[in-house]
Amino acid sequence: MTQLLIYETAVPVSKARHADCSVNTGSGYAFSRKVNSVPLMAVEFPAAAPEYAIVFAGKDGVIMPSVILGMRGNENAYLDSDDGWKATYLPAFVRRYPFVFSASDDGKTFTLCVDEAFAGFNREGRGQALFGEDGKPTEYVDNVLKFLQEYQAQFQRTQAFCERLKELDLFEPMQATMALPSGERLSLTGFMAIDRKKLKALSGDALEKLASTDELELIYLHLQSMRNFNLMRDRIAATTETPQAAAEDAAAGAQAEAVADA
Repeated sequence: MTQLLIYETAVPVSKARHADCSVNTGSGYAFSRKVNSVPLMAVEFPAAAPEYAIVFAGKDGVIMPSVILGMRGNENAYLDSDDGWKATYLPAFVRRYPFVFSASDDGKTFTLCVDEAFAGFNREGRGQALFGEDGKPTEYVDNVLKFLQEYQAQFQRTQAFCERLKELDLFEPMQATMALPSGERLSLTGFMAIDRKKLKALSGDALEKLASTDELELIYLHLQSMRNFNLMRDRIAATTETPQAAAEDAAAGAQAEAVADA
């Protein structure tokens, strides 16, 4: 899963290029309409678990948590027709857009970048200016930098958390399936969850260490959040059903289910 899922033309922020530029973040979340998952930091688990299914995904041995936003590859079921976000908690990965850090090859230096393809990026003075009349970055940019610095710190902590889970061999490939009232069946693969049996089989010392770092709590938040695949089915069905049909189907008790790969 790439860090640049929703970014198209991210370039370094500079006075020479952006002295007259502003960012209007009040234009909705259309930029995320075609992504069905985004990365999640471990610190976000408590806020995200009530509304999202939290899973783990990655490649080349690097595993990170993600929240599932849709069952189809280019579908975000958390957006309404007006590009508003249909959940109380908004993941930090989405909140930081259109800004992002670009890391140097050695990973020691980070450069603030902005996606110039963002609909709210403009040179007409709409929203927050990037530079003041004195040519210095505005307070808005300073706050963006603080947010991204904290995000980067949490990213590193989350990587360490996932590495410990990997070392304990707790991950198991998973598959989510659901049937819509229309008869269409959806299936999502390519992600992992923590295996309850493996978790229960850990030694007392391993469990004590996970508990002492609050990582055991994160594990159970993840496991609990998997029930939200049921809510995902309702979100997707609501976009294709009439309100009456959706109510009748809900009364019938149809549910989605997440099952392990055979």
